[in-house]
Amino acid sequence: MRRSAALASLLLGAALVGLAPPASARAACPTGWGSLPRSAPSERAGEVVDVRVGTHACHDRFVVDLAGPGDGYFVRYVDQVRRDGSGDVVPVRGGARLEVVVVEPVAATDAFFLPDGELADVRGYPTLRHVAWAGSFEGHTTFGLGVRARLPFRVLALDGPGGGARIVVDVAHRW
Repeated sequence: MRRSAALASLLLGAALVGLAPPASARAACPTGWGSLPRSAPSERAGEVVDVRVGTHACHDRFVVDLAGPGDGYFVRYVDQVRRDGSGDVVPVRGGARLEVVVVEPVAATDAFFLPDGELADVRGYPTLRHVAWAGSFEGHTTFGLGVRARLPFRVLALDGPGGGARIVVDVAHRW
């Protein structure tokens, strides 16, 4: 009887351990990104040629593709995103707004706009609510990211593919 009770206890304990997520799953999402402004000087010349979005397990991603090796940016939370050149307010849906300024001019193209005037379809994304165009003026191209709330973010300037580069903004799903 004691042996079967001990075995039952052992099996119950093993079952409970099996129900808990592994430590690696609990700690998989990065922390410590913060929500303060980020910037990097432009040391190389590129040209904005496309934008795209993606969603991952821990964050939503906004990518600005560059023809050439560009690397300058300013990214910060703002009350209102303003259009380059005029200063007019750009409507951006969401509980918070990230202003993304890429220190590179835009290529003369409408190719990265969707038919409804949106820059990217973020329906169903956990964090991103809107990707808005705010213009390009004097070598600066501005986008507005509508975010569910003021959440931590990071910015990466990456080389490639090929001779191009990209500016990546990741916004965490939660604090």
